[in-house]
Amino acid sequence: MKKGYAKTPPMGWNSWDCYGASVREDEVRANAEYMAKNLKQYGWEYVVVDIQWYEPAAVSADYNPGAELIMDEFSRLMPAVNRFPSAADGNGFKPLADYVHGLGLKFGIHILRGIPKQAVRQNTRILGTDRRAAEIADIGSVCSWNGDMCGVDMQRAGAQEYYDSIISMYADWGVDFIKTDDIARPYHAAEIEAIQSAIQKTGREIVLSLSPGEAPLSEAEHLRSHADMWRMTDDFWDGWEQLRKMFDYCRDWFPYVTESGWPDCDMLPLGRIGIRSHGGDRMTRFTQDEQKTLMSLWCMFRSPLMFGGDMRYNDEFTLSLMQNTAVTDIARYSHAGREVYRKGGEIVWAANGSGGEYYLAQFNVGEETISARTALPYLGLEGSFAGTELWSGEAAVINAENEAVSEIPPHGVRLYRLTRV
Repeated sequence: MKKGYAKTPPMGWNSWDCYGASVREDEVRANAEYMAKNLKQYGWEYVVVDIQWYEPAAVSADYNPGAELIMDEFSRLMPAVNRFPSAADGNGFKPLADYVHGLGLKFGIHILRGIPKQAVRQNTRILGTDRRAAEIADIGSVCSWNGDMCGVDMQRAGAQEYYDSIISMYADWGVDFIKTDDIARPYHAAEIEAIQSAIQKTGREIVLSLSPGEAPLSEAEHLRSHADMWRMTDDFWDGWEQLRKMFDYCRDWFPYVTESGWPDCDMLPLGRIGIRSHGGDRMTRFTQDEQKTLMSLWCMFRSPLMFGGDMRYNDEFTLSLMQNTAVTDIARYSHAGREVYRKGGEIVWAANGSGGEYYLAQFNVGEETISARTALPYLGLEGSFAGTELWSGEAAVINAENEAVSEIPPHGVRLYRLTRV
């Protein structure tokens, strides 16, 4: 069982959307510096190095079958020094983590479930036991999209010691966040429990994130007991149809949102993405209205907010999305976020604020402008209210029938903070 270190949905940056499997130390440091200067005061704090940091030859989002990985004598993957120079001499990620911590931020890494196939072939040792890699490997349990690892059979002696050894090393490096992949779909309950057990043994406050989605809804209670956040979907990119589908995932999962148990809509593919990742180098394909819709849904649902673009290239609009604490504080501090109804292309969400305020989001997922009229008593709000639209700063229009009235463009949103008058 976890202790639960993510009291609010984590907010930060992850290297995948812009650099795929190939991010370098200089790029991580530069994005951390940007975050410390421009976003730390707005609640953004995690800097996460995504997949393949142990592969010297990684240059894109593609995986190289049979690539030689950097590994120590105890079957543990280590950062590739050609990409992370400060990891030389066995330092691992400690120098980089120290740098990120020195900026007042937190440091995270991506790992794949299991033990390297390279370790199994070489039958290398496992720290803390006389067992070796081939003796604990479940060679029939492999990732369908990355061939580097195979599962660990948690019924075998030495299996927990392996997970203890890698997580202990990460804790010594100063890791604050571990995104574990190939573990939530298909669902590997025993290895999830092993990783969380290893985290608890370190005594370090490490947030555990599980990927990819769809995580099974039937495992909601197990997920809440053993992880801080988990993916509801497969990788989310900058296409309207994926964003439209996210409303369905959020509708299914909102009853399970709880402190330190955050269903995850996946990363925010905003700003400059695809630099060495999927789809090619570009600014996000989402329109400005779609970007506001995305941020509004993530925040009303209380998803983690992990930005995917190289932040150094943020334009004024992108930065304004990230610095709008009136919106991001909904994710951090509201409760009872819920879908209220759907009517044609109109989808309405509501949430309760921490200080007696209420939030109302009127979404238009259709292709024509709509006039939305949401009766406040239908949300359980009796009496007189005034409000502010949190993207524009304009006053809410509440008519004599106590309805919030809005004109909403296609793929757009009106997001209101309502207070009793």
